[in-house]
Amino acid sequence: MTEERRPPGKPTADRKFLMGAPYADASFLETDAWRALRIMGEFIDGFDALARLGAAVSIFGSARTPESDPEYVQAREVARRLAQRGFTIITGGGPGIMEAANRGAQEGGGVSVGLGIELPHEQSVNRFCDLAIDFRYFFVRKTMFVKYAQSFVIFPGGFGTLDELFEALTLVQTGKIEHFPVILIGHDYWDGLLDWLKGPMALEHKIATDDLRLLRITDSVDEVVEWIVEAFVADAADAQAREASAAPTQALEAASERDAQRAPHPE
Repeated sequence: MTEERRPPGKPTADRKFLMGAPYADASFLETDAWRALRIMGEFIDGFDALARLGAAVSIFGSARTPESDPEYVQAREVARRLAQRGFTIITGGGPGIMEAANRGAQEGGGVSVGLGIELPHEQSVNRFCDLAIDFRYFFVRKTMFVKYAQSFVIFPGGFGTLDELFEALTLVQTGKIEHFPVILIGHDYWDGLLDWLKGPMALEHKIATDDLRLLRITDSVDEVVEWIVEAFVADAADAQAREASAAPTQALEAASERDAQRAPHPE
């Protein structure tokens, strides 16, 4: 004896979803709402992967710098020395200066991170990354570079390098981040930019004179390491001071809450 089937009735949203022809219309994947979900997913993936890195430094520079170039050698040495001091090294995961920094991080016994980006031309993450994350969106990737680093070290590079440089300067200038050294490597390459900042930009009052102090420049690996360690120590001291100043207030609030709980309640 077979059971009598119930009539289907009004189609529910679940039924429409589950019984719909697969790939019948995938245009919803290109809507802003769906794109917002992808962006949120990228943020979550990035936060989840990087939250336990500890102290880190982001290193930038040209993807076109060959292994034989002195800048490649210097980037490798900077990363190696910082890794030996306990810093994780974060790069864009590409070739050139990024590869040199990731390579130096591994040689120094540190964690080597590459944050890749989807580009029109194929670019795989270099082989010296211990942790590699790929992003679709530049602004999500840039957030990771800043949020999980205590400093930017910037070697000669192109538009992408300049983008990261001025992003960091703007965040420091506006007080969004503190104790965050932005260090340029190479007087020969960067002095022209600094002359322009000190000249037309400062003289025409497009920036304050004090803003020029946000940048440091050197050719010395020793100075890079020294400045970053000093800033890290200063930041740690500030954090301890904030905790110490907050402790009495928290203790007073806790005591007040206990007293309130113990107080007799009127019938």
